[in-house]
Amino acid sequence: MIDYYSTSAEFYELVATRHTASSGPPLSQVLKGVDTSYGPVLEIGAGTGRVTEVIASALPQAEIIAAEPSATMRAMLTSRVARDPGLRRRVTVVDGAAQDLPLPDKLSAVVIFGVAGHLTAPERVALWRRLAARLPDGAPIVVELMGVSSPRLIPPVMSLRETIGRQTYEWWIGGEPTEGDAMRFTTTWKVLREDGRTVREVSDSYVWHTFDVARLAAEAGMTSRRVTEAGGQAIPEIGVLVK
Repeated sequence: MIDYYSTSAEFYELVATRHTASSGPPLSQVLKGVDTSYGPVLEIGAGTGRVTEVIASALPQAEIIAAEPSATMRAMLTSRVARDPGLRRRVTVVDGAAQDLPLPDKLSAVVIFGVAGHLTAPERVALWRRLAARLPDGAPIVVELMGVSSPRLIPPVMSLRETIGRQTYEWWIGGEPTEGDAMRFTTTWKVLREDGRTVREVSDSYVWHTFDVARLAAEAGMTSRRVTEAGGQAIPEIGVLVK
């Protein structure tokens, strides 16, 4: 398992806060009405637990399995769950990557945010097969689409700028096609002091296999739909696969 996040984990919450503000409402909308009596809700790639909180709020009776393979991210996830009495009762934090994650016999729903592109197409097909065997008819697999359906050049751009104390944090991200359906994304965090001087930079890169919801549905043998707004506001695209 490749750890994609420990290098820049110290900055992750800055992104996660904005991410949850945009993706949380549509995720809640999709999960509304899910029958959680069938089995736990599985979150693959739970990160620091921001989306876990959204799931728990949308489904107040659900048992949740929050899987995160990065030890650094999982430490923050466990801390978030441990300090909330409601989450402590319902959320089980586990170590595991999507490719080899042990699964319970039954699941009520699955949430996969920021993960699917880390898997090759054959790895995704294997995952959909394992999940479908555990989901009842009509249960959703909710997938973050990430807005890149095919390889393309993305020049580096500053995607976030936040100030904490006497320092400002900038997040720069760019990408370029590699082979087949893949892109290599490069991210750089810049830490600047009040005078504008950069005092630290942290960079990493990862390969992302591009897809759209139609491709995921074909891989999974399921029906699909896209969610593109919530409360009348445009949001990052989310795909819903339904068995």
